[in-house]
Amino acid sequence: MNRKNKIIEVYGLWLIDLFCIWTTFILATYIRHPNFSDMGDQTIHFQVGILFLVFCTVYNFILDWNHDFIKRGWKREVVAIFQYMAFMLLIIISIMTFLKWADTLSRLILTYFTILNFSLTLLVHTLLKRILRFYYASDKTVTKILAIAQQNNLADTVKQLKIRLDANYQITALACLDIDRTGQCVDDIPIIAGPDNLVDLTTQLILDEVFINAPDISQAKIKELIQGFSEMGVNCHYNLSFANKGADFNKIEEFGDYTVVTYTHLLKSQKRLLIKRLIDITGGIAGTVITVLFFPFIALAIKLESPGPVLFSQIRVGRNGRRFKIYKFRSMYRDAEARKKELESQNEIDGLMFKIENDPRITKVGKFIRKTSIDELPQFINIIKGDMSLVGTRPPTADEFEKYNHYYRRRISMTPGLTGLWQVSGRSDIEKFDDVVKLDLQYIDEWSLLLDFKILLKTIAVVFSGRGSK
Repeated sequence: MNRKNKIIEVYGLWLIDLFCIWTTFILATYIRHPNFSDMGDQTIHFQVGILFLVFCTVYNFILDWNHDFIKRGWKREVVAIFQYMAFMLLIIISIMTFLKWADTLSRLILTYFTILNFSLTLLVHTLLKRILRFYYASDKTVTKILAIAQQNNLADTVKQLKIRLDANYQITALACLDIDRTGQCVDDIPIIAGPDNLVDLTTQLILDEVFINAPDISQAKIKELIQGFSEMGVNCHYNLSFANKGADFNKIEEFGDYTVVTYTHLLKSQKRLLIKRLIDITGGIAGTVITVLFFPFIALAIKLESPGPVLFSQIRVGRNGRRFKIYKFRSMYRDAEARKKELESQNEIDGLMFKIENDPRITKVGKFIRKTSIDELPQFINIIKGDMSLVGTRPPTADEFEKYNHYYRRRISMTPGLTGLWQVSGRSDIEKFDDVVKLDLQYIDEWSLLLDFKILLKTIAVVFSGRGSK
């Protein structure tokens, strides 16, 4: 399991277990002492409750009793909770006896607590497991894997990965390194490439990570593959037969049931990425509220000048090739996309982007909302959905992405953003697409929460000054 999901699972389960303990302990005490007046020394009751919480914390983080939470079936879950409860009661009762608290706390409270906490913990764990499995299966959160192997171990590699990988992994494609079996399937997973042009054939693929299990293939070939995927910004796991340094960073870890060397272009703290996502959700909600307030006035202005929808939507390419629909307030006439081909000769950007200063497709209202960046407000919906972040790289169009090489592909190794380095670097003055790419890759390589904060502050200054937008 990747570190982000592990953090969500470990801390989420810990907080849930704490909640179950405190809720059921109070309820058990209330059932035994409805008025809380005849319960004796209330301090001891409180201290016993604290002991239960401390035990839960130790059991979660030191003994890691939920390490296989997602894989546990219903029967295994019952057994795991029973062991957890039995161990907890044994320790707490021993401490109570040693401290001579046993005579003060009613045994009925412990009996009620045991029944209630077991039941509530089982219920909540079952519900959480379903929610997490649904969350992990989502196209936005599932980790899509390309498995690369040889003819003689391809089927076994697929079998072992399916058994051992966590629920948030999905093997979406295969490649055979010694024989061309393109077009065939192994366990309903398509083989998309053979020994030749493997990296080129995966450039347009929705791909998060690569697993290589090819012990008989030459080091030169493996190094070429690892370097290719590194240029694309895709993490690459190599099953340990030799350790080859073909990327910027490498680490030894478990992947399914295999011990691998993982090659990754950049190591990022999943805790900081989780904080970034929480900031995105908060900012997305606030931005959506602002969008709703502005909507009636902007919609009226757009409708009065030109017929057509108020919102413009377009398919863009997000993190690691995921397609999503981006939303903006419409700033162009309805036939803007059809007229784009007529204007391609006037393109002022050298490369894959399209931009002209006095674009005749833009309405008068469109010029104003672009100048003030009001047209971008509906993208806060994309941020809440997780398609975009407050700060990130520029999301390419589907047509643009189809022309990407390995170097350009690395731009989408992070979630695209509403704003970014190129937006606060005088985006209208940039005349080469490669300069946009260079700024996006600089953001990826130097990313930190502090950098996001600086870009957000610069974005506010740019919006209010009207600089950088034509």
